[in-house]
Amino acid sequence: MEARYHAAHTLKAYFYESYNDGSGGAAAESGTVYFSRPGRMRWDYTSPEKKLFLVDGKQVWFYVPAERTASRAKFKNSSDWRTPLALLVGKAKLSDMCQKLDLVQPDSKFAGNAGFEPAIGDNVLRCIPRGESDHHGNAAQVVYLETNPQAQLVRVVIHQPGNAVTEFRFGDWQENIPLPEDMFHFQPPAGVSVVDQSALANQVY
Repeated sequence: MEARYHAAHTLKAYFYESYNDGSGGAAAESGTVYFSRPGRMRWDYTSPEKKLFLVDGKQVWFYVPAERTASRAKFKNSSDWRTPLALLVGKAKLSDMCQKLDLVQPDSKFAGNAGFEPAIGDNVLRCIPRGESDHHGNAAQVVYLETNPQAQLVRVVIHQPGNAVTEFRFGDWQENIPLPEDMFHFQPPAGVSVVDQSALANQVY
C-alpha cells in the first residue's frame, strides 16, 4: 500500500465517513478527498452540509461556511486521524503512526471485533497507535486499515474508548490526475473569523 501511494503525485477518491459514539448517537457525512505530494490533502464535504478540512503541509484548516468560522492548527499538533492519512502522498510510513502493526485474518472473530466484515480478497492491517487521538479528542485504541487486492485503501475503522467508532470508506481512486495548486491553499473569505487551535478536536460534529 505504501509503495503504491508513495509513487503517486496526486490522488482523488470519494469518501463516506460515519461516527458512532457507543451510546446510540451517530452521524454520517460524505464528499471527495484529494491528495497531493508532498503530504497535502483536501477533504470537501458535500453532505449533509458543506465543510472543508485541508492540510497544506504546514497547517491544518477546518472551515464550515454556514458558521463563518475557520479553525487553524499546526500540522504537527493536529490530533485528527485524517491528518496522518497524508502519508499516502508523503514519505511517512505506517510504522511512524503505529507502535504495533500486523496483518489480521478476516475471520468471523475479527469481523465481530472490528465492527465490519472485509470484502473477499481484501487484506486488513491492525494498527495500535502511538498515543494518537481521533478528531473527537479521544485516544484511538486500535485502527483497522482495509486494502483491496490492488493495494488501494478502501476502509479505515478507528476504535476509541467507550465503544465509539469512526469509519472512513474510500472508493473510485484516481491517481496522477491534474489538480490545481490553489486547491491546497486556504484563504479565509471576507468576514470569516479565524480561530487558532493546538488541535481540531471537537470541531467535526
